[in-house]
Amino acid sequence: MDSPPRPASSMNGTTSSLNRVFFQGTPSVLLIRWFAFLILIGTLLLMLPWAHARDRVGPLDALFTSASAVCVTGLTVVDTGRDFTLFGQLVILLLIQLGGLGILTFAGLAFQMFGARMPVASESAIGDSLFQQSVAADLKSWLKSTVKITLLIEGAGAALLFFSLAPGGQLPHSAFSAAFHSVSAFCNAGFSLYSNNLCGLRENIPFVGTIMILIVLGGIGHIVLLEASRACKNYRRSEALPAPFRFSFHSRVAIRITVALILTGALGLGLFDWLDGRPTEGGFFAGSLFQSITARTAGFNTISISALPPASILLLICLMFIGGSPGSCAGGIKTTSFALALARIVAGIRNRKEVSLMGRALPDALISRAVALIGLALLWNAFGAMLLAVTEFGHASVADVLFEQTSAFGTVGLSTGITPHLTTIGRIWIVLTMFAGRIGPLTLAFSFVAPSRSNVSYPEGKVMIG
Repeated sequence: MDSPPRPASSMNGTTSSLNRVFFQGTPSVLLIRWFAFLILIGTLLLMLPWAHARDRVGPLDALFTSASAVCVTGLTVVDTGRDFTLFGQLVILLLIQLGGLGILTFAGLAFQMFGARMPVASESAIGDSLFQQSVAADLKSWLKSTVKITLLIEGAGAALLFFSLAPGGQLPHSAFSAAFHSVSAFCNAGFSLYSNNLCGLRENIPFVGTIMILIVLGGIGHIVLLEASRACKNYRRSEALPAPFRFSFHSRVAIRITVALILTGALGLGLFDWLDGRPTEGGFFAGSLFQSITARTAGFNTISISALPPASILLLICLMFIGGSPGSCAGGIKTTSFALALARIVAGIRNRKEVSLMGRALPDALISRAVALIGLALLWNAFGAMLLAVTEFGHASVADVLFEQTSAFGTVGLSTGITPHLTTIGRIWIVLTMFAGRIGPLTLAFSFVAPSRSNVSYPEGKVMIG
């Protein structure tokens, strides 16, 4: 006997409830809900019997792997290539892609395919996470361009990686490995199908070079890629001599700081290896330069991190803390926040009230936001390092736990080797840190603390400093 049709009022109530949970609220709350939901779904899928090898992946391992994939970190407590089946690896690949671009991006495209419009808060959340600005008026165009550029870069990267792997392996495995590592590199995830990450491939210069290009493109920010794409289109369509293209102020800052950090990190790592009296593993290109690029965003490694000298470990911690650029797949405090902090320091040393950068005056509100972000990041990492120093006492040094903590916060994925040996509390904290690093400490703060305005003006107070 057929069951009676469900009342329309009940269906409308269910739709309304789902809409309230997933599409209504402040942008900060929506980002937290969607990323947490994706981590939960990924955990359930990775716990399925056909997703992993028997007795090798437990519930906490599945949660850790799902969070690491969604937050595009790359820290692993199990071997991705050995302990997960093809189905499990495909789930991880999907989580990396959804986490890298943001699940709200794909939700927005789905809404547009059905001719509907997302709630304003959801559109604002997409604009904040991808472009750091309001794009509601042209959201459809921006989303399509972003996804198109992403798939184009990942496809080209996969093709280059395949041709660099094909001569030495089976074609099906080379094809899947190329696609997996291309997505992982562009999304700055750092997941690898090989037990020693990319150490066994550091002599494969075409492979290593392609990975580096993908990491830089994925960590530079979607707004920079969109500007570059539109500049190329305008150049091709122009019949006369096109006017010289000029990136926006944001893009120029992001590009300059990115290049400066890459070169400084590479030279520093090479110098510290030389002072330590040993040649750099893999040479300068596949050693120092590669690790300088991957340390801020991706987490791949072609050398043994635990074997690096202490000065190199500290330099990598600094690079991981800074991270990539806003609106990208990377974590950390971001390159632009670092640039603003340096500009504020220079202005303070020169006793100048106005803060300027590259010939532009910086608003006080922007400086205050950057200072708050860096302050929250320092507090989070200081607390996390102390917590891990307690929970991991006996099998990890202070340098190890500080490196692990910063790597998780910067969603980098590099490790000195203590990740698989973390205690239950340590693993849960690292999961929370990866989540905070991907969402952003300011976003978390805004979701818990409501903004307040006050007309009260307090008398000025002076204290001694320095």
